Amino acid sequence: MTTNRPTPGSQTSLREANRARIVDAVKLHGGLTQVELVGATGLSPASVSNIVKELAAQGILNTTQSTRSGRRAQFVTLAHELGLVGGVHIAQRHLRVVVADVAQQVVAEHHLPLAKDHRADAELGRLARMFADMFESLDTDLSEMLAVGVAIEAPIDKRTGLISRPGIMRGWDGVNVSESLGEALNCRVFVDNNCNLGALAEYRRGAARRRGDMIYINASEGIGAGIVLGGKVWRGNHGIAGELGHVTVDEQGPLCRCGKRGCLEMYVGASAIIEPLRSDRRGLKLQDVVSRAVGGEARFVRAIADAGHRIGVATADLCNILDPERVVVSGDLANAGEILLGPLRHTLERSLLVAPENAPEVIQGQLGNRAEVLGAVSYAIDQLSVLTDGAVSDSSQRAHTTHTKAVAS
Repeated sequence: MTTNRPTPGSQTSLREANRARIVDAVKLHGGLTQVELVGATGLSPASVSNIVKELAAQGILNTTQSTRSGRRAQFVTLAHELGLVGGVHIAQRHLRVVVADVAQQVVAEHHLPLAKDHRADAELGRLARMFADMFESLDTDLSEMLAVGVAIEAPIDKRTGLISRPGIMRGWDGVNVSESLGEALNCRVFVDNNCNLGALAEYRRGAARRRGDMIYINASEGIGAGIVLGGKVWRGNHGIAGELGHVTVDEQGPLCRCGKRGCLEMYVGASAIIEPLRSDRRGLKLQDVVSRAVGGEARFVRAIADAGHRIGVATADLCNILDPERVVVSGDLANAGEILLGPLRHTLERSLLVAPENAPEVIQGQLGNRAEVLGAVSYAIDQLSVLTDGAVSDSSQRAHTTHTKAVAS
């Protein structure tokens, strides 16, 4: 009886495919133990152990000892020396900037408030200076920057690189952030909507990790949603998928910054919540409202619960269309916990077509206010991995090539 044995060439191909599966799994999750790699790749423990040793010896992977569930474990990440990536979250009232390695471990971070009507011409210059200072503090320079991911609180049209709907961030209309910041930093810059990138981070590293389809809701100064279907962020034809805050709830309602009337944001955005509570409290902020609600002050509890109810109505419509497994809620309002989530969940279950026991799970995000900027880092790394050329500096191109080879190995 003749036994068909794989040829040496096919065994080599299988080995390379298994190496790629391990590198892709580590890249996707930012880091995994060897036991988790077995589950993520479907390979045997022995195969994972041998391939991890090989890739670590080649400088592609980095291994450290850690403790999981009281047991020692080998934690695997991409090697740090492969390069650095920037992440930026430009919000209505704050700017958050991080520098991370390609294993998505943050090595530097800065956060500062922004003026209400901040403009691109001023903030992009500030961003370039901040990155230069942060790289100097790491004893390196911007030539080591592989790429930057930017999360911005407006829908981005991928065909033009511009904000899809003028007026949502007035000081940024008509500005191609990718081109402008890319020229200042001399590296690739990838821009997307903040909720898309918040959804990406929570799906890969946070509250929706290893789950199915999900909706991510950020409720802060404004409100928006990010959608993950089949493991990928769904952006729509013009980048406006998930613009929950600009769903019309009253055609005769107040005029929104987007130019329409009666948008959801006009009823659950920070200004709408704060104004009825302000009285003589000038300077009252959304974080103050949340703190006082958590402290049990009835007026503040009621204001946040009412917001939860309104968000629940809009989210139910979205869930009836998309039928997700999980809804993850983040942003400043989410810090109120069940004061917000309880009414949101109750309204959602009451408004769904499916039975309450089949309703999507509604939970608070795990990454907090860092979700968008961490998602920006992931997005930049994802985009780098599919590029084969580009206008970056020579040293950044060499680091990019090293990273691409590591991913493809």
